[in-house]
Amino acid sequence: MTPVITLLTDYGLEDGYVAACHGVIAGIAPHARVIDVCHLVPSGDVRRGAAILAQTIPYLPEGVHIGAVDPGTGGARRSVAVEAGGRVFIGPDNGLLSWAVRASGGARAAYALSNEEHFLRPVSPTFPGRDVFSPVAGRLAGGLDPTELGPRVPVERLVSLPEPTSLLRDGSVEGEVVSVDRYGNTQLSIAAGDLHALGVQVGDTLGVWLGRRQLAMPYRATFAAVPPGELVAFADAAGLIAIAINSGDAAQRLGLPPGAHVRLSPTP
Repeated sequence: MTPVITLLTDYGLEDGYVAACHGVIAGIAPHARVIDVCHLVPSGDVRRGAAILAQTIPYLPEGVHIGAVDPGTGGARRSVAVEAGGRVFIGPDNGLLSWAVRASGGARAAYALSNEEHFLRPVSPTFPGRDVFSPVAGRLAGGLDPTELGPRVPVERLVSLPEPTSLLRDGSVEGEVVSVDRYGNTQLSIAAGDLHALGVQVGDTLGVWLGRRQLAMPYRATFAAVPPGELVAFADAAGLIAIAINSGDAAQRLGLPPGAHVRLSPTP
């Protein structure tokens, strides 16, 4: 079977950073298939990167998965390889990998990336994606045992981001903005099942509280079910409730950054 390596970074597409990672992998594991998950994660936005990786991982083959979103690059933060559900996740130990690891069944083992025999030389302190993560991924794809990468790290000591949560109470459900995509759609931590538990069905109208503001918003199957420029709530491809504007930017209009508190309820 052809080994698979995936890449998620905040490197952007304007420079040669992504190509350099591809080149390193190709030089070590020319037989591997490389899938680009995303390279447009907002710079240093670990939470957004974690959400993208976790929501994509169920649709990716088993293999080696690189995550490189790290505002602390060059500092004392360690790099790790984490085994979970037949996959190996490689990246900074800053929580970026944690949601995807959970989505893969939880960490089975973890290793600090310290064996420089498997790195490019010399190693740039500002580009571990090229000099550490990519060569390690290539060697793993070629059959290297993860135990060769460095000492074991107790899985309970891995940095983990708090899971987005929702809370059903008093006939409403509370949650937060998990992420905002490039269209300005705001994904909430509230699942479609939470609304179903409140008796809300597609076609109903929701009461939406954004801090002290209260809005009435249609709950539809897709943003295209309302006229251009209109707000709408719908269940997105991850099964989470999103607030959007047909042909517009909901996050900008409503002032909803990641982490903002939102409450939803059925309307009489």
